[in-house]
Amino acid sequence: MEKKLIGVDLGGTTAKIAILTKEGEIQEKWSIKTDISDNGSHIVRDIGDSINQKLTDLQIDNDEFYGIGFGTPGTVNYETGTVKGAYNLNWVEEQPVSEDLKRLTGLDIALDNDANVAALGERWKGAGEGGANVVFVTLGTGVGGGIFAEGQILHGIRGAAGEIGHVTVMPENGYQCTCGKKGCLETVASATGIVRVAKDMAEQFDDKSKLVELIHADKKISSKLIFDFEKDGDPFAKQVVEKISFYLALALSHIGNMLNPEKIIIGGGVSAAGDALLDPVKRHFETMVFPTVLESTKISIATRGNDAGVIGAAWLVLPNSEA
Repeated sequence: MEKKLIGVDLGGTTAKIAILTKEGEIQEKWSIKTDISDNGSHIVRDIGDSINQKLTDLQIDNDEFYGIGFGTPGTVNYETGTVKGAYNLNWVEEQPVSEDLKRLTGLDIALDNDANVAALGERWKGAGEGGANVVFVTLGTGVGGGIFAEGQILHGIRGAAGEIGHVTVMPENGYQCTCGKKGCLETVASATGIVRVAKDMAEQFDDKSKLVELIHADKKISSKLIFDFEKDGDPFAKQVVEKISFYLALALSHIGNMLNPEKIIIGGGVSAAGDALLDPVKRHFETMVFPTVLESTKISIATRGNDAGVIGAAWLVLPNSEA
């Protein structure tokens, strides 16, 4: 009997859950609502109950699984299997996630940060193509990342490795970041950051632009809309994309020069812009990196979308000989 894997990708709105083969192919996939009421005290129980019910429905026994891999927001203690500081889940105090979920399901649990498991998913079954040195950058509401180096996910001494969103790209006159410092990549390359850059730049733009007209009319705009205008040839949108691509390339060049990964993969909602984002980022990146890095480190767009998290989480419970 070939054992299977379970992956959980916990978010503030939903928890995505999947059953996968040990080769990383998804066989069953579903999601449940994340109930953050009562300080998030229902979250783990709801996930455990959902998994138990699914295994009962499918008539699959626990001994057919290696365990459950679990990706979560917040600061993860990998030794104790606990999480704290996941404010979008109302998990302010430390949560014994692994202990509670194991008690509910009877399965072994492996816990990691949600950005790390997304990186693992793209590295294992996506654009990373199984490489031993892969960096994943996710551009969404915020900017996060995960670093897979020499065949291992990097955590750092306090679990903060891969905080790519807080690389400083605007050392002077930078925007205030939620982390407390100024000029972070997240303030200019997240979905909200791109809109902020556009609104500020619009004040100085005096040529014709439909995008500027919308901004001046106080219409709601999004990062997607900015890229759509750029693709349509709007001159102002092109300037905005050029600027945020420069900042993103600057941060990625630091990663490239320090780590020399095989691949730097850009994911998250903003990455849906595809080549409109990738091409200018590559162009700037190539002017900023050491020659050896230029020859060997490639930048690409993520391919696994919303499945990256459950795939990467499942990878956590593969035996070392398989992983």
